[in-house]
Amino acid sequence: MKIALFHNYLDNIGGAERVTLLLARELGAHVYTTSYRPDRAAQMGSPVPVRSLGAVPVNAPWRQQLTHYRFRSARLPEAYDRHLIMGEWALGAAVRHRPSLWYVHSPIREIWDLYEFTRRHRVSALKRPLFDLWARMNRTLNRSDVARVGRIIANSKNTQARIRRYLGRDSRVIHPPVETEKYRCGEDRGYWLSVNRLISHKRVMMQLDAFRRLPGERLVIVGCYEMSDHFKAYAEQVIREKPANVEVLSWVDEERLRELYAGCRGLITTAQDEDFGLTAVEAMASGKPVIAPAEGGYLETVVPGETGVLIEGIDAGKLADEVRELGPFAGSFRDACRKRAARFGLGRFVGEIREELGAAG
Repeated sequence: MKIALFHNYLDNIGGAERVTLLLARELGAHVYTTSYRPDRAAQMGSPVPVRSLGAVPVNAPWRQQLTHYRFRSARLPEAYDRHLIMGEWALGAAVRHRPSLWYVHSPIREIWDLYEFTRRHRVSALKRPLFDLWARMNRTLNRSDVARVGRIIANSKNTQARIRRYLGRDSRVIHPPVETEKYRCGEDRGYWLSVNRLISHKRVMMQLDAFRRLPGERLVIVGCYEMSDHFKAYAEQVIREKPANVEVLSWVDEERLRELYAGCRGLITTAQDEDFGLTAVEAMASGKPVIAPAEGGYLETVVPGETGVLIEGIDAGKLADEVRELGPFAGSFRDACRKRAARFGLGRFVGEIREELGAAG
């Protein structure tokens, strides 16, 4: 079966991009994207054929709008048996390319569940009327594109509920994969780890505030960020305001990231209503406990008391308290964490995706 795989852009590698590259490798698929950084994709250790439909700007809203246009108008150089859409702005590909399957990390968050958050935190008061118009236009386009999609897969029950609420479609849940066998549990080297994009709804500033209260603890933040003005400004703020016991790294390759997981005491994550939360599974695959908000996809991965802690109404004070309490016992979670992570392995994921691709014809 010959497969085309569509992904928004591959110039910034996070969890969604890693899933795309892994799946393309396992399926032998051709990847179509817009802006592409081969060096960053190579860091993830998954070389696959990637073709660019043309670069797009780095700043919103031009980046998103041109990406959508490129996929909606794309004519591929060869025929494919199936078309697998992996990005929310790549969904326009469903207009011309069928049969199609959409693997959803989330419906477009800035126009749906994070609309108010985006409007309040990322858009100036003067530009909010324009943002409102842009959001309404893209909601209409989004619903139109979704109507053309054949089958829909959600990466979590959390995402499945958003698809039903905002787009009126049913979906099957297939949790994303981690190559669990590549992760190992090493000696605790005395630091906590945070792995996330440096964007505001990941609430990284909360982590900084928590570790200001914990001068005897260390935090290493692995934070990639997109090149737009907003995301660069947020990353610069994180770096500028971090306390002395926090270190920020960026563009870490896959091997180095696994080393950091192996040596950490546990994972800290604070993302708001996370779609799924791949880093929690990566940490558990390394035998390390997770401290996370009691919301979103973490409810589907972390088992409180067995593989970590879920914090209701999370804030910096509560986060600091849990770090103090969990730290001395972090090593005791090893076996339960690795057993839990095994449920999210790559073989299971690829098998279920192949099943859906077969049904899409």
